[in-house]
Amino acid sequence: MTSLSRADILPRLRAKIAAGTPIIGGGAGTGISAKAEEAGGIDLIVIYNSGRYRMAGRGSLAGLMAYGNANDIVVEMAREVLPVVNHTPVLAGVNGTDPFMLPDLFLDQLKAMGFAGVQNFPTVGLIDGTFRANLEETGMSYALEIEMIARAAKKDMLTTPYVFAREDAAAMAKAGADIIVCHLGLTTGGSIGAETKLSLDECIAHIDEWSAAALAVRDDIIVLCHGGPISMPEDAAYVLSRTRTCHGFYGASSMERLPTEKAIRQQVEAFGTIRR
Repeated sequence: MTSLSRADILPRLRAKIAAGTPIIGGGAGTGISAKAEEAGGIDLIVIYNSGRYRMAGRGSLAGLMAYGNANDIVVEMAREVLPVVNHTPVLAGVNGTDPFMLPDLFLDQLKAMGFAGVQNFPTVGLIDGTFRANLEETGMSYALEIEMIARAAKKDMLTTPYVFAREDAAAMAKAGADIIVCHLGLTTGGSIGAETKLSLDECIAHIDEWSAAALAVRDDIIVLCHGGPISMPEDAAYVLSRTRTCHGFYGASSMERLPTEKAIRQQVEAFGTIRR
């Protein structure tokens, strides 16, 4: 893999924005997913623990449960993904609330391995209600994820955090995020997708609100959308054509789980039609 710097990546992305072409990022839970995404012309690849669970047939929210050490898993996944990616920036999902992580040491390790940047995943931003309040009260807060992004930005790593509200977007922009990814919930569709979801028009309203908050802090920030009902290309096209400021789409299940489910099923069905 060719290691790419933030200075290499951002001009490419800004050129796409100037040309009116959407930036497309995607999660990769396996080496073959990463190879296929790169072959398709993807702009950014992100690997994190949910990718491994997702491609093992478990729901993506398994990445928020106590089924394994998220930061250790992303390092393990790197050995599978990084060697097969030739020219696309690969980012690491970092669990910023992990109390046992030595943040500067870990970020330096990721950079030395060849990661171009980071994203905040697993994230407590996906948790709400009393449990979220208790996490915030007991030192496992979204503020630690903001701090992790700020540390990575100071190390000149590309930073692409998930945000869940206008306050998150503004705070991540202040922390130095290059790209904010408006997270609209667990992706719908397929055998293990969510059923609870926003409408596409509700997603548009959220993206416009959150992007405006980030742009009020820094007018050079890049905005992507992700998740919820934005699961297929036509969904992304609908949203991108109607938002005031959204420069592209980041897909995880959309890029690997949903296509895999469909393609394998259709292939098996096709073989099943063979008659002697």
